[in-house]
Amino acid sequence: MKSTPPIIDFPLAPPGTMGPPAEYGRLLAHCPVARIDIDPKATAWYVTRYADVRSLIADPRLVRPSISDWPDGSDLGDQDPRLTTMMELEGPEHTALRRALTDAFSVRTVRRYLPHLRQLAAGLLDSLAAGAPRGDLVAGFAEPFPLLMMCDLVGIPYAEREYFLPMADAALGAMQTLGEGRRVTKPLRAFVTTLIDQKRREPADDLLTYLVRECDSGVLAEEAVISFGLSMLIAGYRTTTMFVANSLLTLLAEPGQYARLRDHRELMPTAVEELLRYIPVMNGVVVLLATEDIELHGHTFHKGEGIHIVLAAANRDGSVFPDPDRLDLGRMVNPHIMFGRGAHNCIGSHLARAELTVALEAVLDRFPALHLVDGQPPTWDDESPAKSPLTLPVGW
Repeated sequence: MKSTPPIIDFPLAPPGTMGPPAEYGRLLAHCPVARIDIDPKATAWYVTRYADVRSLIADPRLVRPSISDWPDGSDLGDQDPRLTTMMELEGPEHTALRRALTDAFSVRTVRRYLPHLRQLAAGLLDSLAAGAPRGDLVAGFAEPFPLLMMCDLVGIPYAEREYFLPMADAALGAMQTLGEGRRVTKPLRAFVTTLIDQKRREPADDLLTYLVRECDSGVLAEEAVISFGLSMLIAGYRTTTMFVANSLLTLLAEPGQYARLRDHRELMPTAVEELLRYIPVMNGVVVLLATEDIELHGHTFHKGEGIHIVLAAANRDGSVFPDPDRLDLGRMVNPHIMFGRGAHNCIGSHLARAELTVALEAVLDRFPALHLVDGQPPTWDDESPAKSPLTLPVGW
């Protein structure tokens, strides 16, 4: 006899923290499948266990909907543009785009980016340290570092960040502010198409120019190039910003961890993987849509229903990760799934690892005595599931 899954509120991290949400432990142990109360017009499921998440994220019967289409796209006209990134792109267009980008995001190519990454990091930290014994590590470093690299690599003008950043963040946070996310769809697409037109008129040494050439030669569809540009604006740097800020806060807040990594750099590869596992960026949720009925643990996910697979909870599953809530910078067996798997696994995973590694190395080198400032805790946006500090006051 099938049990009725409980209905829960969307789990959020406790106020003033990065998380994870307190509910993860109970859900992992007793409730691997639950329904979440997010929209009266749409059924959504919440799946937390590692084996289930790992299987579902690569299941071809599940697709990622755009914010225009789910949970409620009934009020949108057929001619309204969709906010389609690489994660929502399907079929031959998606395959051709990933193939075109394979070399640009390969391990070999990312190694060539390292000198530029180190130069960017050193310059930002020098500016942060100039003339003051303390500063904000988010505004001075964690925020601009991945953004500068993304703009240089893709060909997006850094000088226009005050225009595109608010729109990109609204789209990224559409899980909580759906109306605002939909509102920015047209201007974001217009920004990207304007950039593409500019690359046609004035080619440059960047990825957008390269993809425009592939498009004009018939290898790629125009919509695929647009989806790449949207991907880079919305998620191509922001998740790395969050990881850098949360990683530094975690190392500083856990007694002895910052000093341990500073003095034992041989731990850096395992430390980076452990931070990727340990930190619940974006609350670790990926929203998928069932294209046919799917059974799991005696429950049926019906066609058209949304399934929230929770990477951050899966990465705290004690059946896979011993002592899962402990930060272990030397953890040797670490099959975390923060970058997903299957056809839509994160194409920028090698670059993200490189950016986090360079960021940590640069901060450890520049500020060996880095510490949190007493009486000035980090500030947070507690309404958002995307939990990383808005400010990180530190002294050196």
